[in-house]
Amino acid sequence: MRRATPLLALTLLLGLAAAARADAKLPPDQLAKVEAVLRQQGITEWKEIELDDGMIAVDDAMDANGRHVDLKLDPNTLAVVKREAE
Repeated sequence: MRRATPLLALTLLLGLAAAARADAKLPPDQLAKVEAVLRQQGITEWKEIELDDGMIAVDDAMDANGRHVDLKLDPNTLAVVKREAE
């Protein structure tokens, strides 16, 4: 059991570090690129853009038809991989 304790502590520490990175702000240059992609897709406004669980999350976006949606974008390609109506 003596070896399990340091391993358990390390696992918990890494889990806390990962949780601390969730919902991180994007760097300004990447944020500008995401905003340009959103505008190209007809998104006219949004509440928040952040990095969440490895994906770019766009909360409470409004599309050209006035519908509110939440979006998930691939951080590498900026392609919309999930679109969920509010």
